[in-house]
Amino acid sequence: MRLSSTLSLYMGRHYLQSVALVFLLVMLTILIADTIELLRRASGPDKTATIETVLQMASLHIPFMAQKALPFIVLVGGIVTFAKMTRSRELVVARAAGVSVWQFLLPALVIAALLGGLFMTVVNPLASATTSRFEQMDATYLRGKSSLMELSKSGIWLRQGDSESQSVVHAERIDQETMTLYDTIIFLYEKEDQFVGRIDASEAQLEDGFWNLGDALFSAPDEPARHQANARLPTDLTLERIQNSFSPPETLSFWALPGFIKVLDDSGFSSVKHRLHWHSLLSGPLLLCAMVLIAATFSLRFTRRGTWVLVLAGLLTGFLLYFISDLVLALGLSGKLPPVLAAWTPAGIFTLLGVAGLFHLEDG
Repeated sequence: MRLSSTLSLYMGRHYLQSVALVFLLVMLTILIADTIELLRRASGPDKTATIETVLQMASLHIPFMAQKALPFIVLVGGIVTFAKMTRSRELVVARAAGVSVWQFLLPALVIAALLGGLFMTVVNPLASATTSRFEQMDATYLRGKSSLMELSKSGIWLRQGDSESQSVVHAERIDQETMTLYDTIIFLYEKEDQFVGRIDASEAQLEDGFWNLGDALFSAPDEPARHQANARLPTDLTLERIQNSFSPPETLSFWALPGFIKVLDDSGFSSVKHRLHWHSLLSGPLLLCAMVLIAATFSLRFTRRGTWVLVLAGLLTGFLLYFISDLVLALGLSGKLPPVLAAWTPAGIFTLLGVAGLFHLEDG
């Protein structure tokens, strides 16, 4: 039997209303929890964040958390919709009229796929911008730190120093194995950003507590340039600190990630974390469709004592989703799994589970 447009619109409207209601409840809960946590972190005597700052930071964090919570929201919204329609016997009548489970799930699957595409292409760029601002405010008001590194098409930029002296290091590329910068320029400053000199070196290798400069040319205002075959420049940077100062993948939009991944690869740094995040975004629509299938599996056989069992099963599935996702992503970050496989595995596993469950329910 062909599913009528009236029935499709009816089911799609009910499903969208349930997802919207769950979305609002979850976002309100997250906003309250985030605000409380940020107030706790800002309560120290050395913190400068005000209540207005905390509320602004909590609001900026909402789009990012919406992305993280979306699979769980779609799952719970599906359970609410299908359970309600099963309890009212609407789905029973539809199936008795010859409408298969695949047909009346089609509107919800289409909505889930569209939501996934919308969040991937529109909400994610917004979330990346707000997350970047959140990270800046968090570093300024709560952690007292700032980024050490910036990557761009012009090369690598590093900042080091203290309140007395600072230096800005620029290099065209890096060998991450030996932690050697090539075609390096170092700008030297004192106190309030007063320029005092410049060092041009063919290479700069990071050692324990200093940069080992090769073929270095020192120049300063009103002084003749001098050349040194080998020189040292003190530093407090380490490979770990440099790597940790990269812009987190969450602060880059879906559209900007491919370009940044190329910059990372060209600069000699590992792009596994950013590549993994990009493919996780790509797998989002499939994961949301899988949540619809899982919700239907829980909801189509509803019994008198099934309410709490249904809710518990849905919550456990949501937690299982995040556990499996975190586990597989950790394997991807460690290099145990290729980034593409690690990113698509959770969506693939839950899709297969949902399809298998529905085949069992539909065909016995």
